[in-house]
Amino acid sequence: MNNKSTPKVRKPTQAELALLRVLWQHGALTAKQVYELAQQDRPEINQATVLRQLQIMHTDGLLNRDESARSHVYAAAQAQKKLQTNLLQDFIQKAFSGSGKELVMAALKEHVSEQDRAEIQQFLHQEKSK
Repeated sequence: MNNKSTPKVRKPTQAELALLRVLWQHGALTAKQVYELAQQDRPEINQATVLRQLQIMHTDGLLNRDESARSHVYAAAQAQKKLQTNLLQDFIQKAFSGSGKELVMAALKEHVSEQDRAEIQQFLHQEKSK
């Protein structure tokens, strides 16, 4: 069987998602810059751990790395929305038997504030008007 699609990138761990959020928010950064920004939310993290995680993420295809300068520059391999969509599709498939409606209903029952409900209703009304 010859499958020519791109290889599936593994799902990031929680710690890796935290580093990806830094890169999505700030763009391409050196390992030291990622460490300094990540440390603002997680003061206990150390620089060697961040560097090692970035290296593993690069090896696994989660990050791109520019090696042209002395300090390597890391960037997310996928846009935030694309990775979130892929993770959400996988979660819906596994946890809700592929039903997006069941996911939304569960979220609306337990995890949405009144303000969020109003925003969701406005969004649905706008979509319906299109």
